[in-house]
Amino acid sequence: MKKRMLGKSGLEVSALGFGCMGMSFGYGPPMDRQQGISLIRAAFEQGVTFFDTAEAYGPFTNEELVGDAVAPFRAQVAIATKFGFKFDANGQQVGTDSRPEHIKQVAEAALKRLKVEAIDLFYQHRVDPAVPIEDVAGAVQDLIREGKVKHFGLSEAGAKTLRRAHAVQPVAAIQSEYSLWTRNPEAEVLPTCEELGIGFVPFSPLGKGFLTGKMDAQTRFDKGDFRNILPRFTPEALGANQALVELLGKVAARKKATAAQVALAWLLAQKPWIVPIPGTTKLSRLEENNGAAGIDLSADELREIETAASSIAVHGARYPEHLERRTGL
Repeated sequence: MKKRMLGKSGLEVSALGFGCMGMSFGYGPPMDRQQGISLIRAAFEQGVTFFDTAEAYGPFTNEELVGDAVAPFRAQVAIATKFGFKFDANGQQVGTDSRPEHIKQVAEAALKRLKVEAIDLFYQHRVDPAVPIEDVAGAVQDLIREGKVKHFGLSEAGAKTLRRAHAVQPVAAIQSEYSLWTRNPEAEVLPTCEELGIGFVPFSPLGKGFLTGKMDAQTRFDKGDFRNILPRFTPEALGANQALVELLGKVAARKKATAAQVALAWLLAQKPWIVPIPGTTKLSRLEENNGAAGIDLSADELREIETAASSIAVHGARYPEHLERRTGL
């Protein structure tokens, strides 16, 4: 697989990373641990060198899974993890916490769970309105000076926050949701990344599975699947949004590809410093996703997708209002 540089950070990774969250969190029951380890190792064998986890996934268990899985080839991969939430005794998220002392505690715990000497990329998982972003950047800068962290990242932050953080400690990458049906970063965040030399890592690049073309109005999710609370995944919205999948399928048929591969190839074509991190629990999907790195969309095909997509109104909000409030600050 081809490599990409995350902005001007010097952090080089595979053009497609692997989002590990769904193995432990968010999409129903966690995967069998040994199967998860095997899948991560299969991703590496297919050229993936960028693995994304967080203390919140599980919580805590996903970092342990990733650490064990990549141990045989640790020096050849980059691991991204995250700080910024606080948890109660039952492991439930109970708000944000990016106080500098907490950031350093999370880093120490993550190093142990991942079984590494340094965290390659340490993201603030969500902006904490109670802590100035300059203090957050300063805390990560301290960890970088101590050799415990190599690069600083933000997740779901807005352009102003990104600038303020970058002025204190250069930001290597920002991770936010971005796909053909979630294009918010295009207005301000992507131009800011280009200006400042910051990489961009789209999470949910397949629209939490929707852009694969495998869902319709009859699709139902496991009771533990967080898509059950997302307005965009009601039966009505799933039915109304099929036009996007039909567009991808039309292009895919000509390319002898799948809708998912075209959705990922579209993201890769937007900027050379964009590195999507699709996730899966299935080997067949892993192979399909990674195949997107070899698909080149022509200028005419990109124009066709852009023209058609711009006329399609996406139905349903990305998150319920109480969750949307903690994004894009």
